[in-house]
Amino acid sequence: MKKNMLDNFIQHRVSSIQDHVACQQRKMNRFFYNILNVSIIISVFLTLFSCAPGLRREAESPEEALKQVRFFHPTFRDDLDWASLELGINRNLEYLNRLRPDYVFDYGPHQFSSQHVIDTQKAFLELIASRPDAAALGKEIRKKFFLYRAAGRVGNRHVLFTGYFEPVFEARRMPDGEFRYPIYMKPHDLIEIDLSLFRDEFKGQRIIARIEGDRVLPYFSRSEIEGQKAIADKGLEIAWLKDPLDVDFLQIQGSGLLQLEDGKSMRVGYAAKNGRPYRSIGRYLIDKGLLEREEVSMQRIRSYLSEHPEIIDEVLNHDPSYVFFRILGEGPVVGSINVPLTPGRSLALDLGLFPEGALAFISNKKPVVNQAGEITGWQDFSRFVLVQDTGGAIRGSGRADLFWGRGPYAEVAAGHMKHDGELYILVKKP
Repeated sequence: MKKNMLDNFIQHRVSSIQDHVACQQRKMNRFFYNILNVSIIISVFLTLFSCAPGLRREAESPEEALKQVRFFHPTFRDDLDWASLELGINRNLEYLNRLRPDYVFDYGPHQFSSQHVIDTQKAFLELIASRPDAAALGKEIRKKFFLYRAAGRVGNRHVLFTGYFEPVFEARRMPDGEFRYPIYMKPHDLIEIDLSLFRDEFKGQRIIARIEGDRVLPYFSRSEIEGQKAIADKGLEIAWLKDPLDVDFLQIQGSGLLQLEDGKSMRVGYAAKNGRPYRSIGRYLIDKGLLEREEVSMQRIRSYLSEHPEIIDEVLNHDPSYVFFRILGEGPVVGSINVPLTPGRSLALDLGLFPEGALAFISNKKPVVNQAGEITGWQDFSRFVLVQDTGGAIRGSGRADLFWGRGPYAEVAAGHMKHDGELYILVKKP
């Protein structure tokens, strides 16, 4: 009997130990299972985001600037009239038809000939001729077109959109006591040097320079041109404006209409720049504590500097870049690909990363303006646009500049637009 009791006791203890071991094993299994799940999540996170375009450094090549979209296409809704889009595409085709049929454009990791881009835009014209709704249009685009998305800014993956417009300024053909600030045509001694001619590793790199004796030097900075009159009285003056801020804002916009003393007008556009890096005067005013980030706009910068004329030279010379102009003929503003810009449809990008003349799609916000010209809110919008211009401040895969045209609304929109959005590029499937 005692033996049976001892056996039962031993069996009970063994069973208890086994149950305890099994319980601990289950706990350990759950622990390692959770660790494994966390490891998988971390691994996926790192895979998705450590190599995400634009997260850790700026895109330096078309392959990094544009990534093909295979899923999750946007809704292709356009807030403007179809006629303006057709006008913009037909103007764009003028540029493309000037190129050799085998001229190659970089669309992210892929390359397409100019003839293929022409075919793309003709096919798109045929597609919108029936005035499809967003659902039908999206279905046809997914079927017939490749779509690429801009990588965006570092750590953001969105594109910062600003706007520009065609300003109108009073001007004179000859200087007087009031109109004392010239705009210049491209100087004869300004040269562009293609560095790839010297070394293969410099492919795509160019510098702007001047030759002085046996030396090659950077071209004159803004302070040298404006303050030291480095190129004055050499027959380069196109016209004189009455405010240095007019000159600066004309350079920022890249083109404008000058109202002359005899009632006639002169349209001027971008011809060249001095090759110096662009530095934002808005950023300078913020860093100096003179303006708050939230209030910075073209209009606010102008009003502040007009109220503080003693710092105008200091602020403007913070930006060493300088733009030279050319006289344009009658007609609309012309972009860097030498076709007329279409208000609301023409986009300026970094043409070292994005294909010029491309068909694109954007989504962003536009201002709601009352009759007094005041912004009462911001409204989401999306539309198709054409890559027809560039600008000194438009650098990298995370910057874009939308042309708004001319007039009060265009000035307000261009002066205040500063919102993150999305940018896509389209090309027909081979």
